[in-house]
Amino acid sequence: MIEKIRFSPVFALASRILLTFIFWSSGLAKLFDFQAAVAEMEHFGVLPAAPMAMAVIFVQLTGSALVISGRHVWLGAGALAAFTIMTIPIAHAFWQMTGEKAFMEMMFAFEHITVVGGLMVVATVATAVKSVPSHQPSLG
Repeated sequence: MIEKIRFSPVFALASRILLTFIFWSSGLAKLFDFQAAVAEMEHFGVLPAAPMAMAVIFVQLTGSALVISGRHVWLGAGALAAFTIMTIPIAHAFWQMTGEKAFMEMMFAFEHITVVGGLMVVATVATAVKSVPSHQPSLG
């Protein structure tokens, strides 16, 4: 029964939706409150703020859509991973901080690295499943 659930299309779709939740929910929030997105860019010194906010929204929503759709998963996951890594020195530069603030930002950075690992896994699995000739996925 577990194998049937694990390899079901519904489970695969749900896992891709959940993996990308942090990106598409953030992208939608920025889209619906663009002024807040611009203010966020300005807060972190990302200039010009409005075009950068638009670029972030595009990467978050398009990358998520590619992963969720199952089409060009490697491209969507790669874009989201690159974006996530780039946010660490911009928004979570714990090495420039002290005390509890440094610790909290370090934990955020570590979580970002973990999310990148998850995106790498989904890109790898999507590629591996497509290369298996059978309609039953097998990873080894």
